Amino acid sequence: MKLSPTDKIIQDKMKAGILTADGFLGNDKRNFRDIIAEDMKIVNTFERSLEEIAIRMQYLMEKSFLSYDSSIIVDKYYEVEYTSYRGVLLSPFPKAGRFGKATIKVTNLKNQKSVVWTPLHVHFIRDYGFFEGKGSKFRIEPELLYKAIFD
Repeated sequence: MKLSPTDKIIQDKMKAGILTADGFLGNDKRNFRDIIAEDMKIVNTFERSLEEIAIRMQYLMEKSFLSYDSSIIVDKYYEVEYTSYRGVLLSPFPKAGRFGKATIKVTNLKNQKSVVWTPLHVHFIRDYGFFEGKGSKFRIEPELLYKAIFD
C-alpha cells in the first residue's frame, strides 16, 4: 500500500532511534499500513473487536496496579504483573499523547499462554490495530494475545 505524506511521517517516527531505541517496526520491511492489514486478517477471525481487546488489556493492566512489585491473580485465571520504569513513551501517531513506561505481563493459568505489552499498546491496538512489526522487541502476535486474555 502506498503511504500518504502523513503516513510517511508516522512511518519515519516508527524507525529505531526516533521515539524509542528499538523502534516499532523490528526487522519488518513492510510499511505500517501493510503490517496492520496483515494483522487485521487474523483479528477478523476472532469473536472480539479491537475495542473489546483493548478494553480487556486496559482492565488487566489496571488490576495489575494492585500487585506492587509482584504478580496478582485476576478473575481466578490470569496472573498479571506490572513493572514500571521511569519515563514515558510517545506514540508515532498524531495527537496520541504520552504513555507511562511499563510492561504488563499476563499469563493465562488455564492454557499457560503469556503475553507482554506496554500501556502504549492499548492505544496502538484500540485506535489503529497496530501490534508492531515482525522482529520488534515488543511485537504482540494477535492470536497469542487473544488466547492469553480471553481463552
